[in-house]
Amino acid sequence: MTEMPGSFSRRRVLLHAAVGMSTLVLKPSALHVRAAERKPLSFLVVSDTHLGYRDQESARQQWEKTAKALAAARGEFVLHLGDVVDGGREAQYPVYLETRATISKPVHEIPGNHDPHELFSKHIRTTVDMAFDHEWLRVILIGNARPDSHDGFITIAQLKWLDEQLQEVRASGRRAILGMHVPAHRNVHPDRGWFVKPQDGQRDLYELIDRHKAIVIALFHGHFHNGLRGWDDRAPIHEICFPSALYNQDRKLQEQNAPGYNLPEFRPGFTHVELDGALLKLTYQPVGQQDAAKKELKL
Repeated sequence: MTEMPGSFSRRRVLLHAAVGMSTLVLKPSALHVRAAERKPLSFLVVSDTHLGYRDQESARQQWEKTAKALAAARGEFVLHLGDVVDGGREAQYPVYLETRATISKPVHEIPGNHDPHELFSKHIRTTVDMAFDHEWLRVILIGNARPDSHDGFITIAQLKWLDEQLQEVRASGRRAILGMHVPAHRNVHPDRGWFVKPQDGQRDLYELIDRHKAIVIALFHGHFHNGLRGWDDRAPIHEICFPSALYNQDRKLQEQNAPGYNLPEFRPGFTHVELDGALLKLTYQPVGQQDAAKKELKL
């Protein structure tokens, strides 16, 4: 998808007329999932592996340890929320894939700002944006990052496709989680301040999600390297940035009274996600460690 962000007014005019998507579009399911049939489900989230970081072997070694832990962990599939490699280092994609094959669970990636879409399409998945169903949950992945910026960008065509996906979710009785590398949340100091700006799709995205808020559980992101960081100020939607599998930084957000939450665990790791009744349970597991940090969110 190569559309560049235009003016905000132009986005509004074209939003409902957009056509042409290089995405995987699921056909409406004949199965209607009743609320009583939504049994607990769990999956794993990893992000920001940055293979080739500083042209050293440490990122590959850490990814191998992480993949081994993911293979052993409970969870029915894995989401990778972007920055598979570092700096668009193409030679690192086969290295990533060789280790990914040892996980023995389905793994679904989205590109980060270090993953040029043409390389992601060549090595990871032809269709950058995609959606898949797992029992009563639809996971919708949108590539909203690009190498020339830390900010995110959502195109008119992506918004139209997302609206179609959410209409299908509603009709099927499912619920949805949306994954993008860069958060839409307007995080301000002391946060990093990297997000999807209003003129680049944020306002349109939030308006779209507000229309579907009864069925959207959460927005998942990577990008921040802050450990497990999240906001609930657009309830009932949860916005969560997941930790890096390579390195995280303690930016002292809790001490500075930053809104939302930032768990006091910054070792590299992955997160076990469980959807169980009225709860979204997050268990942040540092790789190679026995202890874990936990957060429960109400649905």
